[in-house]
Amino acid sequence: MHIDSSSMPEPEEISGYRKPWYREMTRYHWFVFVVAALGWLFDCLDQQLFVLARPAVMRDLVTEDSLTSAQLKMPNALQAARSRNADYATSIFMLGWATGGLAFGILGDRWGRAKTMVITILMYSVFTGLSSIAQGVFDFALYRFLTGLGVGGEFAIGVALVAESMPSRARAYALSSLQALSATGNISAALINLNLGLAQEQGLVESPWRIMFLIGAVPALLALLIRRYLKEPESWQKAKAEQALGKSNQLGSYRELFSDAKIRRHALLGLVLACAGVVGLWSIGFYTPDLIKTVQRPEVTATVYRQERDRLIAAGEVEKVAVLEELIGTLTTGSTSGELSEAAKSMQTELSNQVEGRLARWSSYASMAINVGAFLGMFGFGALSQKIGRKPTFALGLLAAFVSTACVFLFLKEFWQIWVMVPVMGFCQLSLFAGYAIYFPELFPTRLRSTGVSFCYNVGRFAAAGGPLVKAQLDQLFGFGGEAFRYTGATMACVFLIGLVVLPFLPETRDQELPE
Repeated sequence: MHIDSSSMPEPEEISGYRKPWYREMTRYHWFVFVVAALGWLFDCLDQQLFVLARPAVMRDLVTEDSLTSAQLKMPNALQAARSRNADYATSIFMLGWATGGLAFGILGDRWGRAKTMVITILMYSVFTGLSSIAQGVFDFALYRFLTGLGVGGEFAIGVALVAESMPSRARAYALSSLQALSATGNISAALINLNLGLAQEQGLVESPWRIMFLIGAVPALLALLIRRYLKEPESWQKAKAEQALGKSNQLGSYRELFSDAKIRRHALLGLVLACAGVVGLWSIGFYTPDLIKTVQRPEVTATVYRQERDRLIAAGEVEKVAVLEELIGTLTTGSTSGELSEAAKSMQTELSNQVEGRLARWSSYASMAINVGAFLGMFGFGALSQKIGRKPTFALGLLAAFVSTACVFLFLKEFWQIWVMVPVMGFCQLSLFAGYAIYFPELFPTRLRSTGVSFCYNVGRFAAAGGPLVKAQLDQLFGFGGEAFRYTGATMACVFLIGLVVLPFLPETRDQELPE
């Protein structure tokens, strides 16, 4: 018997069946996704290299010789100077990020997504590499500012490209996956830091942070692939053609962004929503490695001291044991002293390298734990936002980020707690960034999409740039040291709650087409 297959219903028509979202994507869709994901992955790699290398950079570039005699008389002078300069470098990086985001957001709408992405990737790669040759705090901060210009531009370009290129039903999943895969960049940075920390511990390298930044230049090769094969989205080409014919307003214009009442409202409310997550992550969450080192330093130092003492006793070197007893105080705080004997200074350098190498290793493990949580959180945000909507998912995420961050800074005191509390914090904090990747492109028309996304995401960086400065003031209020660090972080965690204020005034965009 012959059956006419043309009259049979499609699977989608039977019992409401729909094929998975990824089955709707063609080979070119996957190519666009992979290229954009790699661009953002390497962007996050360079960001995380800075976060992990920052304490070592400050130890090398901020020494007792760089302080005035008046500064040296103050309590914890060297520790305070390093903390202060780390805050300044972070703020300068954030200013570059915000400035680059605003500038490249306009260019992404005017020049096209693919062309602008090439420039941003080259910028953040080249200047990350140049950070490896910094000789002082000033030139290091300059390189970080220039790196920030490229880092800031890449996000808005990448999400606009993916949002406009993907099938509608695949859009939220693809964007949350793009953001989730950025955690792979963070994990890669942690692995680099881990291996270089082991090399430092064994005495193979003295300044591993320079090698880390040199590795950060590798993503420049991705620009060649983008330049050759990536096409501009059809929706952008259409908007460009309409502008050329005088049928639409200018592409990529902040005046246009604020001239329409609806678009202006979306931009300003989106900015506040972004500030909650961006300030929270950069002003609080990215200081988590420093907190973890504070928790781990006494135990790691005691282990190094005990092992070295056992070795010296076994070797019968009694005089060196006495020198070792003299050093234990300075090793515990990570500070230095100009009053030590030459023998003590030599031993201090050797043991300090061992301590810092082991701390770098544990910091890398903790960073990987954070980003495993982040990976799951960002995937989870995309799936949940498709089921219950963008706004309810944001509300849950902001509350969870506040609670988890405050708990980590107030209650993380034991080694085993790191592996429970830190991944949960990463899950909550970074899930919000999948929301930004999904939601912000849905608020703006094609001709202003890159500009609007950049405005929301990157003006928040100006606020975040002030976060480390606020932290520095809170550090002075609470005093320096581990406990003060906790009170500062817990106080600043309240910034996540700001996003809840604007959510009722923003539109729900689930299952809607991108505005043209």
